[in-house]
Amino acid sequence: MLYYLFDYLDKVLDVPGTGVFQYITFRSALAFILSLLLSTIYGKRIINFLRKQQVGETVRELGLAGQNEKAGTPTMGGLIIIFATLIPVFLFARLHNIYIVLLIVTMLWMGIIGFIDDYIKIFKKDKEGLKGRFKVIGQVGLGLIVGTVLYFSPVVTVRTDTGNSDIFRVTTTNVMPPTPVEIKSTATTIPFFKNNEFDYAELLAWTGEGYHNWAWLVFIPIVIFIITAVSNGANLTDGIDGLAAGTSAISVLALGIFTFLSGNIIFSNYLNIMYIPNSGEMTVFISAFVGALIGFLWYNSYPASVFMGDTGSLTIGGVIAVLAIAVRKEMLIPLLCGIFLVENLSVIMQVSYFKYTKKRTGEGKRIFLMSPLHHHYQKKGYHESKIVTRFWIVAIMLAILSIVTLKLR
Repeated sequence: MLYYLFDYLDKVLDVPGTGVFQYITFRSALAFILSLLLSTIYGKRIINFLRKQQVGETVRELGLAGQNEKAGTPTMGGLIIIFATLIPVFLFARLHNIYIVLLIVTMLWMGIIGFIDDYIKIFKKDKEGLKGRFKVIGQVGLGLIVGTVLYFSPVVTVRTDTGNSDIFRVTTTNVMPPTPVEIKSTATTIPFFKNNEFDYAELLAWTGEGYHNWAWLVFIPIVIFIITAVSNGANLTDGIDGLAAGTSAISVLALGIFTFLSGNIIFSNYLNIMYIPNSGEMTVFISAFVGALIGFLWYNSYPASVFMGDTGSLTIGGVIAVLAIAVRKEMLIPLLCGIFLVENLSVIMQVSYFKYTKKRTGEGKRIFLMSPLHHHYQKKGYHESKIVTRFWIVAIMLAILSIVTLKLR
């Protein structure tokens, strides 16, 4: 909202200095600072409110050291992340930007699903929370909305020929070089390869002429799958103090770099990457989101004063998925969100192997001492803070490697 005020002051009243709000970098910095302040200053008040409402975590008997001490710790702390993200976004972002609208919808949509799940666990005393099928229905619903908007909206376009464009090259002739065309496309980026754009529509090439018109039949299900998988991965990672918030902040920060570069025609031309008009505005949202996650860590680091609950974990996963899809970097998710991936895989492997061995031998066997993977290391005797710190280090390495893909092809 402040963006529109300062835009009016600059363009209509010509007030000196107000034009600085046109710069994404300036507004991103303000969004980060404000979200960090909101999450640290007002986070304590939200925690006290949750404690008064007896919104305490019910701890399952897992046989883990220090687990029982966490009983009664306030949960639903994801409200801090949502609150501290959305206020700066409403103040500093261009709210008519389609990507900002999608991210706001994603945060509220997944936040509501997570809130309902936490509410059932806490106030209805049902440890299972919201039934899995209803969670999936909610995730699929969001995927349908995001996929449909990204595919059919006329303002969601890309330009894949920036690196080969003559528009930025010096010419001695008086002939103006042709302007590259922004097109509707379901193209995405394949990491580690030259000429690394892949169009999902090509999967339907076997159907014959006009196959591009049916690309939504492939694109929308892929969006649904990614949102469901990443949000569930973030949910599983939220098991010990500071793990989900810290690793998520690292991944989101890396996505912020991709977003800023892809939304800037100069940088995208220099790096020979896909230019995505209007996507740079997401940097403001990302800055606010990172600030909120770091501020939340102030209270969530060991020993945690608050847990994010599904209100936070499902929201984080959904936002990361939509960011990656919007900036056409969803194929980097297995690398960038490698922590989420291994946490997911550890559960799948554990459950599958247990069922398989029980069917074959009558006695179920396990691959890990416990799943998700972070609990395996707890069972081995590692302290929570050591596990979290090492997972953060791995997340930083994966984020750096993901960023290196900009030039490593």
